[in-house]
Amino acid sequence: MTHAAITGWGKCLPPAVLSNADLATFLPTDDEWITTRTGMKERRISHVPGIELAVVAAERALACAGVNGEAVDLVIYGSCSNDELVPNSASGVQARIGATRAAAFDVNTACTSFMYGLSIGNSMIRSGVVRNALVIGVELISQYMDWNNRNVAVLFGDGAAAVYLSATDREEGVLAEKLQCYADSRQILRVRGMGTMYANLGVPYGQTHWDFDGQEIFRRAVQGMSDASLDVLSRTSVSIEDVALVVPHQANLRIIEAVAKRTGAPMERVFLTVQKYGNMSSATAPVALVEAVETGRVAAGSLILMPAFGGGLTLSSHLIRWGERTTPLAVSDAELPPCSRTALEIVNGIRAQKTVGETEAERFLTLEFAEQGGRSG
Repeated sequence: MTHAAITGWGKCLPPAVLSNADLATFLPTDDEWITTRTGMKERRISHVPGIELAVVAAERALACAGVNGEAVDLVIYGSCSNDELVPNSASGVQARIGATRAAAFDVNTACTSFMYGLSIGNSMIRSGVVRNALVIGVELISQYMDWNNRNVAVLFGDGAAAVYLSATDREEGVLAEKLQCYADSRQILRVRGMGTMYANLGVPYGQTHWDFDGQEIFRRAVQGMSDASLDVLSRTSVSIEDVALVVPHQANLRIIEAVAKRTGAPMERVFLTVQKYGNMSSATAPVALVEAVETGRVAAGSLILMPAFGGGLTLSSHLIRWGERTTPLAVSDAELPPCSRTALEIVNGIRAQKTVGETEAERFLTLEFAEQGGRSG
């Protein structure tokens, strides 16, 4: 039986760090308020487009696997903040890495985009459509953030990570997964302003208004990730004691702790990056996975559980068997261009751009959208 082993991995984090103290310069908040509610201390803000982040992560994953772009059969780009929609972002990465014979497409299930992409790549390898796949999770949430909304502005950051999947006869890679969507509650996490319908309402590009029901999102996230994880473990006859490491989507430390408690996973076996990077949407889980490997938390042959949750409301959980290798075959020299501004300077620049027509845009986003039935989902 063919499986899809993870043989390459790489991440790319922008160098500019936005601290809780930075956020307090323009929001009514402080480090204690943010930390006690989210577990977050800082997050990264990108000075380059998302494809730039994705290319560096991809090059590092390919070098780690000991291959180059010409070997790639498929590029999957998971994101909800694409640089552009036509052409797709995956083709932008494909061109830059020299994957001349690859297929390429984008996946958008918000924070679970990478995980859904992992399932797609895994399935296409196991069915014989391709022999390998490059799966990327990347977000540039900073460009779409409502920086006036404290409830969401403190949560999100930018970043990217990628894995290279290779066909193998060994039982490695994704052993089982659960994918689901709570579509009846999709309106509780909605970014108004991202989409073609808003242009006709006079909303400037990047001007957003976030619907974010924190309490309900917490409840559904804990329920969804826990139930999906228990389902995957049950179907594979694996107990939580057999899982060496849980690498969850890092939306909020409280959510992670609640999921760990419901699944029976001790926190010492839960890998955390939320304090350093915040929530990078689709990049969060793969960045955490790559960092877990890089820091020696992933052992050869070990089982990894990866639950995730995102807007839609999409959810997933993947049980992964790691392969024999935990170190790269080679190291890429790919790097981002230098950043000359601080994260706070970048964010303040974004905020300044969005003040143009802000009052009129807000009127459309809060009134016109509701009149068109948007609240009903």
